[in-house]
Amino acid sequence: MMTTPLLALRDVSKSFGRLHPLRRVNLDVRPGEVLGLLGDNGAGKSTLIKVLAGVHQPTSGDILWNGERITLPSPREAMARGISVVYQDLGIIPLLSIWRNFFLGREEDHAIHLPGHLLLKRREMRRIARAALQSLGIHIDDVDLTVAKLSGGERQSIAIARAVHFQSKLLILDEPTAALSLKETAKVLHYVREARNKGVAVVLITHNIAHACEVCDRFTVLFHGTVAETTERGNVTEQGLANLINTGSRHLQKIAV
Repeated sequence: MMTTPLLALRDVSKSFGRLHPLRRVNLDVRPGEVLGLLGDNGAGKSTLIKVLAGVHQPTSGDILWNGERITLPSPREAMARGISVVYQDLGIIPLLSIWRNFFLGREEDHAIHLPGHLLLKRREMRRIARAALQSLGIHIDDVDLTVAKLSGGERQSIAIARAVHFQSKLLILDEPTAALSLKETAKVLHYVREARNKGVAVVLITHNIAHACEVCDRFTVLFHGTVAETTERGNVTEQGLANLINTGSRHLQKIAV
């Protein structure tokens, strides 16, 4: 019996005047899976992310959450549903400490409210941040370090751990391995697996097919704003994915001379 998708898009289109970056997109994200969202520049990936994040509303079509039709009128509403988006800039402030970044935007839930002032429960927040990182196998001894002192992979790990800890049901990662070393990339892909193992559905947006093939259960390939194909990992080769990204078809067409 098929599980109801956590998130489903049904014939979702998005237009900006004469521009049509998304055309009748159908997409399912299942609970506890990693879905690779692939496509060349201009394929519609960024617009699709922003629709899921509540930044853009579809021009037409439906968004379903656990089978229920919903709207996402704002990023706050998307976050309240359990959708967490980690963009390439990570939403992290380099000059703040690790634990402050971990609770960024959620400070009020861990503070004593005084007239005109919030008194942060610093010891508690440090403990929670450290434990949340360790639960994903991320070992950072000093959570008072500023994020500026961390590597790119470590910064990604904080963003992923933050989403998992705050019980995001869907984690969308935008190019999480871009500009990382091989060692750092391996760590980030490990954290993606750990998020999946904790029941979080992950949408992984990447240009690197090899990285996607390491962790993704299924792939959806966008081509000029439409879905070229959705397929299980075992049913496609890396070359087939490359062809889909470049031409919209698994099979390269012979050019008549």
